[in-house]
Amino acid sequence: MDNKIKITDLNMVYTGLEDDDGSGLGVLSDVNLEVFDNEFVSLLGPSGCGKSTLLRLIAGLEQDYEGEILLCGDNPRNKRIPVCYMLQKDCLMPWRSMLSNVLLPIEIKKGDLKKAREEIKPLIHEFGLAGFENYRPRQLSGGMRQRAALLRTYLMDGEIMLLDEPFGSLDEITRMQMQDWLISVWEKHKKTVLFVTHDIDEAIYLSDRVLVMSDRPGTVNGAIQIDFERPRKRDMILTTRFSEYKKNILSLLS
Repeated sequence: MDNKIKITDLNMVYTGLEDDDGSGLGVLSDVNLEVFDNEFVSLLGPSGCGKSTLLRLIAGLEQDYEGEILLCGDNPRNKRIPVCYMLQKDCLMPWRSMLSNVLLPIEIKKGDLKKAREEIKPLIHEFGLAGFENYRPRQLSGGMRQRAALLRTYLMDGEIMLLDEPFGSLDEITRMQMQDWLISVWEKHKKTVLFVTHDIDEAIYLSDRVLVMSDRPGTVNGAIQIDFERPRKRDMILTTRFSEYKKNILSLLS
């Protein structure tokens, strides 16, 4: 199986910010990981361990690191590798309609917006947004805003999706609904996903593998293969196997 993301011996220190010993602030230390084609991998770890920083490095938003990052076999320092990147906040522009927000990647690429509006109609329906095309973000529920942001992310160039706690701001019921929805969409439109979360249950429920990170400076302490069949069913969280996965992850976190 081809790897879409391969990180080798990655280290990152913020210079200008001092740690307790007076040196630079170590953020990531000796990170090694791989994410394979069409795999859904969650990155789990305590706050401040460098999960979001790692996504920014993969997205090419920061360049000051040691080690190697390869995306689809290429080094993003030498060649632009497009990725689909979504932050925790939906970042929808309040003055634009939902549809106009979603079509922003097409607009940025100077694509044919009229054609895109027609082609996107099945996805608008599939993402549960039909009938709300002309609504402003403030008129949408939190879940609908996140779905719009995810659809916009999906329309970006790239085979790799980087999702930084996209459901972190939602209430528990909406969050579970969004997890079920994301699984159904991902299983139909497979992309390679690296998903950051603090939620152990969410990581197990969504993922093919869970990578567990240490406290800062963050490194990958271990990987847990999740062998539940797909499509996932909500009652899997009540099984003994689910509890065993959770126990193993808690052991790595401690």
